[in-house]
Amino acid sequence: MKPSFMIAATSSGCGKTTLSLGLMRALTNRNIVVQPFKCGPDYIDTQYHRISTGRDSVNLDLFMSSERHVKELFGRYSESADVSIIEGAMGMFDGFDGMKGSAADIARTLDVPVVLLINAASTSFSVAATIYGFTRFCPDVKVTGVIFNRVASKNHYAFLKEACEIINVVNLGYIRKNESLQTPSRHLGLSLDSLSEIERFVDAAAKEVGSTVDINGLLEATMIDCRQMPSVVQSKRNLTVAVARDEAFNFIYPANVERFNANIVYFSPLHDKAIPKADLVYLPGGYPELYADDLEENREMRTAIKNFAEKDGKILAECGGMIYLSEEINGKKMCGVFPLKASMKNARLKLGYRRVKFDNFEISGHEFHYSDILDLSGLPSVAQQYNIRSEKVAIPVYRYKNVFAGYTHFYWAETDIFKLWE
Repeated sequence: MKPSFMIAATSSGCGKTTLSLGLMRALTNRNIVVQPFKCGPDYIDTQYHRISTGRDSVNLDLFMSSERHVKELFGRYSESADVSIIEGAMGMFDGFDGMKGSAADIARTLDVPVVLLINAASTSFSVAATIYGFTRFCPDVKVTGVIFNRVASKNHYAFLKEACEIINVVNLGYIRKNESLQTPSRHLGLSLDSLSEIERFVDAAAKEVGSTVDINGLLEATMIDCRQMPSVVQSKRNLTVAVARDEAFNFIYPANVERFNANIVYFSPLHDKAIPKADLVYLPGGYPELYADDLEENREMRTAIKNFAEKDGKILAECGGMIYLSEEINGKKMCGVFPLKASMKNARLKLGYRRVKFDNFEISGHEFHYSDILDLSGLPSVAQQYNIRSEKVAIPVYRYKNVFAGYTHFYWAETDIFKLWE
């Protein structure tokens, strides 16, 4: 038995990340080992989780993977921790198709209790109706208690506590209204300056949560039996995979890296001058646009990547990784493997789940980017992508020799990514 719970909210913007990071750091400061998780495909909050706990945060996603896979991941990564905390996404019941894939759906799949965060700004006793609805809408989702955010005063909190009492829901505390307690920008990268900002925010959140949230009561209320589902045993390949990981490239699902079943060597396109000797180079997404000057300046690495591609080396590049393989971004020279030009001009967010069908292989993933690509040669796509409604999406996946690249971040922790090269 150990505390394991989901932090969910009534909507986006309620402060889930503030509460999650504050709890994670407050517990870590007590020398309690916290295993963080994130609902959905987000690869930015997971980086904040790692900073808060010192442990990789694992994505739990019911579009990109099966229920069995989600259960197996949760059990396996929780095994060595004292507490497991899952940060939800959007509103508690907001999924990719109705409730499917939502925080509530993952909570009931794992049979973990939910701590519901309520944005109490500009309301008081009316929260009783909100809490009543959220705790009774889906009976097989177990809401074990509520926490209030943006509480203006002790008098304000008194009304909120009374609302909990009248509908018989456990009140686990609150976070005060604090304009300085704002989540850091999600477009920071991992530079020393941004890490300092994130650390400042996490410490402030931990101090606030530690003073106003009933942490001991929360832990007692969320004790469950975390039985581990048996893992699928995979034989390790006699291969080496070089994974780019630095300030510019860091959108990485830990379960993907684990599923390579190979020797993993990390390297930095920003700081290193050569690729490690490897059978496959993985260039994940990130922030190449923020570090375009430095990437351009590192000619040795750009040349090494280009030469590796020309010699039939296997490369998998996603979003920012694809941009790095293009000719340029915003006029800054990149590796030139593909005749593409990337631009942040008139940047507009494009996102959504994707099913990606190759001739001999199908994989799920998620598209999330602001940049645009200009294809200078009309390169054909080697795969057809579909959205959650099975409608065709005109987002290409490019191939040159043994190099695959596209905007979509693939999730292959439940399959074999090496099928791409069969």
